[in-house]
Amino acid sequence: MEQGEGSGSKPSDEIWSKLVPSDSRYSDVELWSDEVDIHSEVKVSSFEKVGWCKITRNSDLSSATLQNKSSNVIFVDGTDVQTKDTIMINCGSEIIPGPASEGYLSYRFKVMPMNESAKKVLKISLDSDHGKCSICLNIWHDVVTVAPCLHNFCNGCFSEWLRRSQEKHASVLCPHCRAIVQFVGRNHFLHSIEEEILQSDSSLRRSDEELAVLNSYALIKSPLVINNGKKTRRKRSRLQPEEDSNVVDLACAQCGTEHAGFQCNQNTVHLQCHACGGMMPSRTNIRVPQHCLGCDRAFCGAYWHSQQVTRSDSYHMCALETFKPIAERTVTRIPFLAHERNRHEQDITERCIRQMGKTLQNVVSEWITKLNNREIDRTRMPLNHTEMITEETHICNDCFDKLVSFLLYWFRVSLPKYLLPGDALQREDCWYGYTCRTQHHNEDHARKRNHVCRPTRGSIGN
Repeated sequence: MEQGEGSGSKPSDEIWSKLVPSDSRYSDVELWSDEVDIHSEVKVSSFEKVGWCKITRNSDLSSATLQNKSSNVIFVDGTDVQTKDTIMINCGSEIIPGPASEGYLSYRFKVMPMNESAKKVLKISLDSDHGKCSICLNIWHDVVTVAPCLHNFCNGCFSEWLRRSQEKHASVLCPHCRAIVQFVGRNHFLHSIEEEILQSDSSLRRSDEELAVLNSYALIKSPLVINNGKKTRRKRSRLQPEEDSNVVDLACAQCGTEHAGFQCNQNTVHLQCHACGGMMPSRTNIRVPQHCLGCDRAFCGAYWHSQQVTRSDSYHMCALETFKPIAERTVTRIPFLAHERNRHEQDITERCIRQMGKTLQNVVSEWITKLNNREIDRTRMPLNHTEMITEETHICNDCFDKLVSFLLYWFRVSLPKYLLPGDALQREDCWYGYTCRTQHHNEDHARKRNHVCRPTRGSIGN
């Protein structure tokens, strides 16, 4: 690439940076010297090289200083750089050598790895056969990754596959392994590998016409959660490229419609509800919780209730009961998880409560108050963020069952022995207490020994 001569700087043995044009018809501008006058094309549809700036490598070796040596304004990351002015540029900076409206090219400043051996290791790992889309059998273009199988495809190829699958089938299957696809998103890490492969072997690069067709099919612009299940009653019409935002937005009630003064825009990040699979905008500036503190999973019940959005056939959303404060919850049965799933211990706990003339709700409410007053050791609480949990904390149904099981353990170990049923009073404590594994597969042992106690022999894992 012709760049002009270095301005008094000794050329390096390797490229330290380059200017990568946004239009693939033009070559990269490779920088070998620490101070270089750039001669390259500046306008689209023109292959004439002209001098327009000087780039000087900075002492930190990861940035540079650009000086405008042309009569036009140069735009660097949206900032105007007048003639003879300078500006610092970093890896990834966008440089336009003139007004974009007048057809000037856009360049991306890229700093190359300094360690030559590291570059060789990288090249060895870039096997082009491993970078091919299994639909079109070409090197990925705007690569996307599907989950949970983690196979990779061109954005356009998979978008077209997705359209056809949703029109004809109840579930979307991976084109490579036929696993049910639950999520698809652009893979920015693999996108850089895609570019490295094409730079190392230009024969693998497709024509501009092919890429234009592929781009016209590409609809995946942000992470997309795929709701597999029954087919919709009415087939959706084929979406045009300008309608791509609708693919993600269809599942969220605030995409395209304002509720409670808020409406999603094209940059809104969405969360998928763990319970119903529906989508909601991720909003960190409101007091309404969207994640269960006990498990960190997202739930939409409280959010949609706060936005006064009701359930309908058009959107997936949970009832308020799936995610609400601990103090507002009711319990009518001993959870299956209680007492390490030992049904004999569960039966004893139930008889103790009944003998005391109380209900399960009475007992759980009392121990929630003790928890809130920090009268309980939280070491064994099977929830995340244990020190932050209070009676006002929103948690999901699963975490509430875990919490109730934890509280019932403390209810039992704190219970005076004379309040135990007669058959339970005669039992000896199991050496391994609540950690005993034999209680899960030996019915006689589970019945004859008390397992609602701390281990007195062996480690916790025994």
